[in-house]
Amino acid sequence: MTPGMRNSLDLEGRPQDTRIVVAMSGGVDSSVTAALLKSEGYDVVGITLQLYDHGAATHRKGACCAGRDIHDARNVAERIGIPHYVLDYESRFRESVIDNFADSYALGETPVPCIECNRSIKFRDLLATARELGAQALATGHYVASRRLADGSRALVCAADADRDQSYFLFATTREQLDYLRFPLGDMTKPQTRELARRFGLEVAEKQDSQDICFVPTGRYTDIIGRLKPGAIEPGDIVDLEGRTIGRHQGIVHFTVGQRKGLGIAAGAPLYVVKLDAVSRRVVVGPREALRMDRILLRDVNWIGDGALDRVIGDGIEMFVRVRSTRAPQPAWLRAVDGGYEVELVAGEEGVSPGQACVFYDAPAGQARVLGGGFIKSATARHPVTRGGAQEKAAPLAEVMRT
Repeated sequence: MTPGMRNSLDLEGRPQDTRIVVAMSGGVDSSVTAALLKSEGYDVVGITLQLYDHGAATHRKGACCAGRDIHDARNVAERIGIPHYVLDYESRFRESVIDNFADSYALGETPVPCIECNRSIKFRDLLATARELGAQALATGHYVASRRLADGSRALVCAADADRDQSYFLFATTREQLDYLRFPLGDMTKPQTRELARRFGLEVAEKQDSQDICFVPTGRYTDIIGRLKPGAIEPGDIVDLEGRTIGRHQGIVHFTVGQRKGLGIAAGAPLYVVKLDAVSRRVVVGPREALRMDRILLRDVNWIGDGALDRVIGDGIEMFVRVRSTRAPQPAWLRAVDGGYEVELVAGEEGVSPGQACVFYDAPAGQARVLGGGFIKSATARHPVTRGGAQEKAAPLAEVMRT
């Protein structure tokens, strides 16, 4: 390789002189990442994290980071001929992810633990370990890509396979972390990844993708919350927008904003969860139109677009935002408000839930650049609820409950 030329990971030096740590979960994606880099000649080191007591999840399909996954990761490492280490991150995972997950639900939010895991465990703690091992980069099997910018820094962009794109879960990645991270699968589709696994002779080629929250082996997240935050399981009232009690519930953790089924109440028209009031333990329900919100107040905003956010925001930045991982980005404005940041949705959005992420993009589709994002603190509507095609004057309590 000519001096100054860059390898396939956009790093200087020959692959054989370049150490890469690969985060190996035991799934097909991270396994192919390790095998692919090894086949290209890189000095690959595989690391698997033991994040929780995996005994109950060992044989459960759809659970990740379990005992079986550690075994699979070890087998893949042996198959492709790389060193493999299992690190005990249980205590830090419990403090940074599980405890925060329970706290968030107890506050009436709907958290996304994968975001916190990426931010505080994989891209902070594991990244530091990779540096200590003398690695030039930490590679993962995420379906997201990064691109070198003109100034030498890197931009985070959506994956080529829109159905597998994981950019929503990585919005909290910092510029410094992006410089060190690599995502070899960002320009591949899932079928292409599985075909590579077959070519490399990996036993995990047909392994099922993880689907559930990894530390909830039974699928009942309320069990964990009930153990850590018993108050979140206490019963309370189900009320309408005017504050009238129309039913009872067995704990706000059983509900999320936008939910329709499982309310346990009879009504002449469909009702949806509009808000969860943790202080009064009330579940507020209303018609579907009451779900549509236009303004979102954010916390913990991370900006990885060009320049410093406070300098470039001006009167507002036009962008596209995604308020849930399964939603398509839609046009919006990001503005500075009272020392924080607020997103105004051009067309509004239903089911905006505190605790979820609001992720910024520079385009509505394709391999759009991720500009950052923040966690949803609260959401409000621009107009009163309408019924039967006419506007109704919203009751004072209704306004209080929706802010």
